[in-house]
Amino acid sequence: MKSFHHKEKVLFQHCDPAGIVFYPRYFEMVNTVVETWFSEVLGHPFETLHGPMKVGVPTVHFEVSFHAPSLHGDVLDFELTPTRIGSASVNLLIVASSAEQKRLTMNTTLVFIKLPEMSPTPWPELLRQRMSELD
Repeated sequence: MKSFHHKEKVLFQHCDPAGIVFYPRYFEMVNTVVETWFSEVLGHPFETLHGPMKVGVPTVHFEVSFHAPSLHGDVLDFELTPTRIGSASVNLLIVASSAEQKRLTMNTTLVFIKLPEMSPTPWPELLRQRMSELD
């Protein structure tokens, strides 16, 4: 399946007093990657999903490994790859690297839901097609 790359510079706001990325900030960065992927690749920005479409894509599962620290000023290359597309969910592999050194690996699952019911609903065909396009 097609991979998406997004670069994010490690800013002062991401770091703890030791000058390395404070681990919860990675989750914020990953959310930015996912939101940008929905907008730029899938053509469905979150403001459209949550607004007129009245749907959402909450995260229901995370598995994370931290391989090396990231420092203030590093540029992280986040690579997002869908690994499984279910009827109402998608599994994503997200790998963050800097200078070809792996910093983080995350496996995550998102579920497509109707709002305000919070009930899973099948992916629209256009979203499913765009997620599954090959390189």
